[in-house]
Amino acid sequence: MRLFRPAARLTESQPDNRKRILDASQHLFAKQGFGNTPTSQIAKQAGLAEGTIFRYFPTKKDILAELVTNGWVTILTDLLTELSQMASYTHVEAVLRNRMRDLHSNMDLMKVCFFEAQFHPDLRDRIHSEVVTRMLDVAEDFFQTAMDRGVYRKMSPKVVARVFLGLFTIAGFSQETMMGGSVNPLEMNEMIRGISDIFLNGVLAKESPLPS
Repeated sequence: MRLFRPAARLTESQPDNRKRILDASQHLFAKQGFGNTPTSQIAKQAGLAEGTIFRYFPTKKDILAELVTNGWVTILTDLLTELSQMASYTHVEAVLRNRMRDLHSNMDLMKVCFFEAQFHPDLRDRIHSEVVTRMLDVAEDFFQTAMDRGVYRKMSPKVVARVFLGLFTIAGFSQETMMGGSVNPLEMNEMIRGISDIFLNGVLAKESPLPS
């Protein structure tokens, strides 16, 4: 009697080669830059033969594109998800603090997303069209709701969404977050409080006369 033998399949103990390639690439790109990282080094870091990389990614640029695209989706989705779960539309500071803490714990991802994409116009345009534009639409709806409820004053929700995401990006570029090493919690908190205050209240003194 011939016994049926099921085809071999991956188990949890077997390596996910694609993830190993992405993890190794993210670390190396963040440490020494995309241009200075050959695929042979990625393969060594991942513990794979170099040829294995090209079974998953036709070119090194495809690795970068997936890292940056998925990274920006994660960063912005987490931010907007937390915004949607705020107890109040004024709790921006808590949202930024949580997101900045998460970004600092994912330093390699952040460096690749913020720095490497700017050197590749085609990739930068792709991120803008496929990720940022869609996220801005979600943020715009969120801030429109806040205006409809009278929490924020009436103005362009598109502008408010861009300002908020822009301030968040600036916070991501801050030296305390991007340069590694020890982070001064007091300085980080001061920065987050300042960004939140500027976003919610602006910088103009209430009684200050406008220049003529």
